[in-house]
Amino acid sequence: MPIDLRSLPRGAVFGSLGLLVFQVIGTVGASHNQTGHRDLDPLAIVLVLLGPLSLPFLARWTRPVLWFVVGLTVTYLLRDYPYGPVLASLAIATIVTVIRGHRVTAWLGLSTVAVTLFAIQRPIHDRPFEWGLLSGVLAWSLLILSAGEFVRIRRERSAVARQARAEASKRQANEERLQIARELHDVVAHHMSLINVQAGVALHIVDRRPEQAQTALVAIKDASKEALVELRALVGILRDVDDEAPRRPTGTLASLDDLVERSHHAGLEVAKTVTGDVRPLSSSVELAALRIVQEAITNVVRHSGATAAVIELGYGLDALTVSVTDNGAGITPSGSDGTGIIGMRERAEALGGWLDVGPGPDGGTRVRASLPLRSHT
Repeated sequence: MPIDLRSLPRGAVFGSLGLLVFQVIGTVGASHNQTGHRDLDPLAIVLVLLGPLSLPFLARWTRPVLWFVVGLTVTYLLRDYPYGPVLASLAIATIVTVIRGHRVTAWLGLSTVAVTLFAIQRPIHDRPFEWGLLSGVLAWSLLILSAGEFVRIRRERSAVARQARAEASKRQANEERLQIARELHDVVAHHMSLINVQAGVALHIVDRRPEQAQTALVAIKDASKEALVELRALVGILRDVDDEAPRRPTGTLASLDDLVERSHHAGLEVAKTVTGDVRPLSSSVELAALRIVQEAITNVVRHSGATAAVIELGYGLDALTVSVTDNGAGITPSGSDGTGIIGMRERAEALGGWLDVGPGPDGGTRVRASLPLRSHT
């Protein structure tokens, strides 16, 4: 397969050219200061040149290039040329091999060079064994391997950190999408259910009692207006990409009075009772409580056939208790598996609380939730 030199990294190519110049000049200079070695010849220059020229291919063929450089180094040593910067190519190839995870290959490569030097080259040329040289070679080898391990570990940790940040960002995006989906469901389902009921009432009595039909139309207008306001707020949050911190949907328990009035127009008598020390709560608790009550009332209007419901808010020391009880037909076996109830339960659990849906004390259905007032971690 032909090699496209244009695909090689420019940084690696320029770096190898700089190393090539350094090795040639350094090797020539070292030959002037070392006696007892073979003089440099064309083969020595070729060996010195081929090492740096092969390094740009490490990214694609790491192990073959390392063994090629090891072969060049072994040949250079066996020819008994002067020691010098020729070992720089071996050092770089070894470090890159370790970084890319081929540690065994790197150890074997350096071991091959060391064995060649002490077991073959020096005996062939009648050179005495030197402990100082052995110590220097071992120290140099350990330094090269340690440098490669250090860079490899740093890169692995950086990769793990990047993956963790990406997963956290994805998880946050999923949580935000889930939150927006819950908000859209609660807003649309609640208001559209009331509008549907009022529209049915208006159509039924428009000819016989036009004044009551007008009241139903006013209720439809108010519900649709509030739905549009809340939908615009949600769309504004989705479009608001320039804030340092994303805004969150807001809602307060003060809106329950309007909900009670709208439910009355829809033919459902709703009473609200409050116990405990009424006080401002965190926005997340108030929004969750409001949406749970809205969804519970929506289910009452749409499914239960009830004529009355009771909303109870209990301000405790550590939690806000929310309860919605109706006098309808009660829940069905599949009634607790709907998307709306799943959303209510998710809201409660997101704050570290709980939600229960079951039969009321006097029939009908009761939705009861406990929302801790302290932040859940």
